Formats: sequence, structure tokens, C-alpha cells
Amino acid sequence: MKTTFKIDGMSCAGCANAVDRQLLELEGVTSATVNLASESATVEYEGDLDLQDFEGAVSQAGYTLVREDDDSDSLSKAEQTEQREQQKYEKARKNMIASWIPTAVMLLWMLPMWISGYMFLGEAGMELAMILLSGYVIFIPGWETMQSAWKSTRNLSPNMDVLIAMGALAALSTGFVALLHALGYAPPFHSFAMIAGMIMAFHLTGRYIETKAKGSASQAIKKLLTLGAKEASVLKDGDEINVPVTELEPGDIMMVRPGEKIPTDGEIVEGTSSVDESIATGESMPVEKTEGDQVIGATINTNSVLKVKATKVGSDTFLSQVIKMVEEAQGTKVPIQQFADRVTTIFVPVVLALAVLTLASWLIFPGFFTGIVDWAAGFIPWVDPEMGTTALAFYAMIAVLVIACPCALGLATPTALMVGSGLGAENGILIRKGEAIQAMKDVTTIVLDKTGTITKGKPEVTDLITFGEFHQNEVLTLAASVENNSEHPLARAVVQHAQNADITLAESSDFSSITGKGVKAVVDGKSVVVGSATLISSDPSKEQVEKKETLEEQAKTAVYVGIDGLVAGLIGIADEVKPDSKEAITQLKELGLTTVMLTGDNPKTGQAIAERVGIDQVIAGVLPDQKSDEIKKLQNNGQSVAMVGDGINDAPALTIADVGIAIGTGTDVAIESGDIVLVKGDLPGVLRAINLSNLTFKKIKQNLFWAFFYNLIMIPLAVIGLLHPLLAEAAMAFSSINVVMNSKRLNDSKL
Repeated sequence: MKTTFKIDGMSCAGCANAVDRQLLELEGVTSATVNLASESATVEYEGDLDLQDFEGAVSQAGYTLVREDDDSDSLSKAEQTEQREQQKYEKARKNMIASWIPTAVMLLWMLPMWISGYMFLGEAGMELAMILLSGYVIFIPGWETMQSAWKSTRNLSPNMDVLIAMGALAALSTGFVALLHALGYAPPFHSFAMIAGMIMAFHLTGRYIETKAKGSASQAIKKLLTLGAKEASVLKDGDEINVPVTELEPGDIMMVRPGEKIPTDGEIVEGTSSVDESIATGESMPVEKTEGDQVIGATINTNSVLKVKATKVGSDTFLSQVIKMVEEAQGTKVPIQQFADRVTTIFVPVVLALAVLTLASWLIFPGFFTGIVDWAAGFIPWVDPEMGTTALAFYAMIAVLVIACPCALGLATPTALMVGSGLGAENGILIRKGEAIQAMKDVTTIVLDKTGTITKGKPEVTDLITFGEFHQNEVLTLAASVENNSEHPLARAVVQHAQNADITLAESSDFSSITGKGVKAVVDGKSVVVGSATLISSDPSKEQVEKKETLEEQAKTAVYVGIDGLVAGLIGIADEVKPDSKEAITQLKELGLTTVMLTGDNPKTGQAIAERVGIDQVIAGVLPDQKSDEIKKLQNNGQSVAMVGDGINDAPALTIADVGIAIGTGTDVAIESGDIVLVKGDLPGVLRAINLSNLTFKKIKQNLFWAFFYNLIMIPLAVIGLLHPLLAEAAMAFSSINVVMNSKRLNDSKL
């Protein structure tokens, strides 16, 4: 079983790791993925665990599980998430403002002293004011940070807030020493009391900007929420009434006028129009729809009135399924994140040890460090050798505590995945598993199912050849009238072709179907046969046989039409190649990928289609349950395989492939076997998916590089006393914001 829930109170990667560990300690939990960017946890478990058990584990780690209404659909839950995010944003903004008001007072208080040496209320009064004002900032707007630090320390899983709290408290403690000196009870000591409040103010400012940036990075869900219609015009007892979309029921008949959004997934029962399906498929051109066609909720009816019967409502709709898939994708982890997770798990304890070691080193080897400070004072304005060795030691220790930040490491992967999955959803590409982002870059072979992937998946009449005195309309009318008694796909293709030609079918009698040979019946007093030549009294001529063979060489199924014992015609039927398949396959090959077609058809037919579209290799005559074995063979030969199929009979192969790309069919996006789902179901979508994967993984690598680079450069500078604690805190906040903003730039990419 699997469940996903929101978690409140996490502020860094250490928080996420602490929750992850507590969840994994529950008996029955097989895997737990805690995502800092989406503030959610996805848990797979066995047995009779329930939400209360998970709530206890989250609480044990020091955080809060957010309970949602189980009866709410995906849209309602997403709206609740949106509301919570807005509340967090407002709270972060309020705390930031509340921290800067007293900080501004401290700056104004210190200004005269910096300029002229004048201390308002004297040295003792000024030091007391700095302690009180900084104390207010630390313990009022900064209370959540202090509380989080205490909880994580108590649970032996210290997070980033511990570093901020210790840095601020260490700085504040120097103010008490300075105050006691001013009162005559202690030796002189440089006070960092004002810096204590500013550290927290900078921290809360960074938290505010990060909250805002994270919110904008997760715009995908918000955009999807705004797409749906709020009301629907429904026909009830002959009257047209407006009802909220949430009250729609399957079977309701909706009136949709030009320019209006289709309220929910349904079937057109009356009318013909063009529908803009760009929100589902990423395709800008409207699609012609007529009676019997399926339509997707939130798409736009462009030019004529439609009557639509609701078929899916609430959590079953396309839009709800997409939101669910995007949320699940944002809650998964990419393998490269495992290394970052291992680092962040030990990050805070290591930094705490490093801070203590820094203080001790300064006190044990003062000459070495003061030499560096004296040298740097000539060109770094905030370095002050006159503070004294002990004050400089505290100065360096405080800088180490506040500069070190595991947040950027923790946000590097999930924010890029969050933006990437949202961009994909807008372009008809649904990423179900984050692992596919990394696996896709290593793919060497693309295996394509033939039917429904390369071809349309629907047989069509391509040729109608007549012989002797027989005319095309006559042959088609008689053949279709007989085939109208059969449900075979080839028979339906013949009937559909006749209907498209506005031919009226005749009644037939004495219909019979001969397995493996064809069908026959009497139509308008004539004996009509459609199928093998063995059903026709006269043998086909050499010319007729040659024409049949020519059709078969073109990957078409050829059937004879016999009328009153004579060969009257040949019908060629084929599953036509999609118009964009050849170009897409050419581009896949240009990327250096080997293309393979997997089909149950005979080798002759498979090879004919492969030659038309430029496929490198054909594996033909394969039954659905054998496709996964063929994938294994390719993998055993050292190939990394992406399989593209329809997600139904290709499910085993999609699952076993390194990356499974399932072809969607409009409203049918609930495909469990694919790692990536293409809503539109075209091969150019595979190219867009590959491009999306490459772009997203590139952002992940950039984010991780800058997160590591920042810490590797800044921490040594802090240790040797060259980094002002306030600049350290500002740089720490910037590193996290930079990771989020870099991920956001994915939205500007073209797929």
C-alpha cells in the first residue's frame, strides 16, 4: 500500500531526513520518501498501519502531519495545499517585518557611536538595549526557529535551525559579558549582541524569500487548479440550470457554448465543434470533435454549441489525475539525491564540531590566526584585529555556525524535479517517477511498439481494386454490406470506408463466417464473399494474384471480394503509419539512439513498416507476454532501454525497461506501468520527454554543484575569521534562494 501526506514545520534537508528515519522505523514501512520542496512524504507499507501511526512518527521527529479530508478529490486537496502555502507566505512575511523593526532601531542606535563615539544612555544602557532588542527578535519572530532547533536537538537529529540558534545565542551571550564589564563586574569584551538580532533577521528574510520562491517554483499545480471551470450549465427536466462543477454527476447533460470551458470529462451527444486541448496535450491546434467523441474537462470549446454527457467527475477526471501524477512525481527522489542526502544527514553535527574546533584552534594557536587577520585587515573592511583574540575566536565560530547550510543541498533535486514535472504537465508529458529523469540520460536504445505507437492503431482501407465489369461502388457496397455483420477490426474498417463514401448499406441474408478464411452472405440476390480466394468458385488470375502480393509487400492485408463466383475486386487494409512517426524516428537516431520496433506482426509486414519510417532493427512475431523477454535480451547485451508502448498489453515490457514511456489516449492518463506518460500519444512527444529529462537533470547537477561549491568556499573563510557573521547569514540564505531560482528558470525552456 501507498500513501502521501503533507508535513508542516520542515525547514531544511536535515528536517526531511529526520522524518524519513522515523517513518522507516515503523514496522511494516518498506520505503519512505520525504520531500523538502513539496513538504510531503510518500510512504509504502504493509500491514495495518494507518495515518495515526504516521502522525506519531512525524511528531516524534518534531514536526506535524497535516490531516486532509479523505473525501476530498485531488482538486480540493490541491486547493487546500495552495491555501496553506499562502498562509505560510503571509506568516514568513509577518515574521520578517517584525524582525527588522527592532533591528532598524538597533542600527539607528549604533549609528552615532560609529560616527562620533557617542553612546545614547551610556555604555551599559546601550548594551542592555541591544540585548533586549536582539532577544525580542530571536524569541518572538524567531521563536519557530528556536523551537525547531530545540525539538531537533532533543530528538538527536539536529537541523539547520540549530546552527542559526546557536550562532544567534552565542552572539547574544557576548552582550551579557559586555554589559557586566560596563557595570564593572567583568573584563572588557567585544559585544556581538546587535549581530545576534541581525543574524535572525537575515535568516527570517531568507526564509521569506525562499518561501516565496518555492511557491512560485510549484506553479504547476496552481496553474492546473485555475484551468477548471467553476460552474456547468446542465439540462434538467428541459430547463437549463447552472450548478457548481463539484455537484456534477455522471450522466448529466451539459450545454457548452463557444468560448466556454468544458466543465468535466464527457462524451459529445449533440453538435460538432473544434476543441482547444492544449492544456492536456500541449498541442496548440484545436481538434475537430463530433457526436460520440470524448472530450476532456477544462479544454475549451471554440466555435459551436455542444451537448456533452458527463462521464467522469471529481477525482476521476483527467485534470484530477494529472494533478495527482504531478504531486506524486514531485514527491519522488532522483538517485543522484541519495549522495546529497547522506551528506546532509551528517552535515549539522559536523558543522557543530567544526565550530567548536574553530573556537579551540583560535584560542590554542592565536598567533597563526591573528596573523591572517592582520594581513586581511588592509583590504577587508569588516576584519578588525583590535577586537582581541577571544572576541575574534567567537566571531569566527559564529560565522561558521551561520554560514553552513544544508538547505541548498536539500533543495537542489526536489525543486528542479518540481519545476520540471510542472513544465512537462503543461506540455502533455507526465512524469510519474523521478528516477526516470536520471535514467533517461543513459538510454542507448528506444524500443517502439508498432500498433498505436508508430501506427495509428486503427485499420483503414487503403486500396480498392476492381476487376472485369465490376465497378468500385458496387464492390464496396456489397462487401461492406456483408462485413457489417462482423465485429472483426478489418470488417469494421471496410464498413467505415463505405460510410465515409456516403454509401447506403443493403440488407444481407445467409451470413456465415469461416474461421481463417473470411465471410459470405447474400446481398440483393447476389452471393458475396470477402476473404480468401478459396471461398470463390473461380481461381484468381495471375494478374490478380500479383496485385494481391504487391499490396502485401506494402504491409497491407489484402482480401478478395467475390461476386457470384467471380473475383470482383481486392481490398487493401492497413494500420497506417502516423504522419509524424518518420520525422520523430529520424530525430531519435540523430540523438545517437538505436531504434527498435517490437511487433506481433509477421516479419514481412514489420520490415515493410520499419523501412518506411527508418527503424534500425525489427523484432517481429512477438506475443504481448514475450515482449518483456525481448527487453531483457537487449539489456543483457549492455543496452539501456526505453520502451514506448500503449500501457495495456505492453505493461510488462514498460515495467522492466530502464524507462517506460506509456502512450496516453486523451482522457486515459491513469497508466500505472509507465515512468513517463505522453498524453497526446505521438512519437514527437518522446523527443519532448527526452529533452525535458535532459534539461531537468542538467538543472539538478547545476544546483548540486553550486550548493557544494558554496560550502567548500565559504566555510574555510569563516574558520579563519575573514567572513562577517552577517555576510555569512546573507550568503547562506542566498545559496538556497539561488538553487530555487535556478530551478525556476526551467520554465523558460522550450521542449
